[in-house]
Amino acid sequence: MQVEIVIAGFGGQGILFAGQVLAYAAMDAGKEVTWFPSYGPEMRGGTAHCTVIISDEEIGSPLVQHPRAAIVMNRPSLDKYEPLVRPGGLLVVNASMAGRAVERTDLEVVALPASEMAEALGDRRLANMVLVGALLARLPVLTLDQVEQALREHMPGRHRHLIEQNIRALREGARAAQEALAVLPR
Repeated sequence: MQVEIVIAGFGGQGILFAGQVLAYAAMDAGKEVTWFPSYGPEMRGGTAHCTVIISDEEIGSPLVQHPRAAIVMNRPSLDKYEPLVRPGGLLVVNASMAGRAVERTDLEVVALPASEMAEALGDRRLANMVLVGALLARLPVLTLDQVEQALREHMPGRHRHLIEQNIRALREGARAAQEALAVLPR
C-alpha cells in the first residue's frame, strides 16, 4: 500500500505543518514516508504545498504527478490540483476559500467550510487540521489517534499550548466529513 497526498494553499495556512504531522505519525507507526515541501519565495501569503507519501514498502521517489488524495485550502490550489488527482481519488476542499465547486465527477470530494469551522473552534489557523481530519475520515491511511500522538510528541515547544486545539480541530473535521458523506445520495 502506497498513498500519495498533496496539501496545498497559501503560505501561513499551516500547509507544511499539516504535512509534517502526517509524516511524523506515519514514521511513528513504522511506515515508510517522504515529506517534500515547496513554497514560494514570499512564504507567508505566497503559494505553498507539500507532498507526503506513506507506504508499507520502500518509496522509490518523493515526486508525485497524480496523487491519490489532495487537500486544497484555496482557489489557486483547487485549480491546480483538481486535474492532477488520479481518477477515483479523494479531494478535500476548504469550501470557505475555494470560490467554486469541484468540476470532476470521477473523484470523491469532501468540501467543508474549514475556515469557519476553525474559527468556531477558536482559531482560524486550525483549518489545516480540520481538513486533515476530514482526509483521514475518508482515507484511513493513519488513525486519528496516531496523528494525535504525533501532535503530542512532535509539536515544537513554542506551540505546545496549541496541541489540544489542534486535536479538537482534527476530530471535528473527521466528524464533519462523516456527516457530509451520510447525506450524499448513494
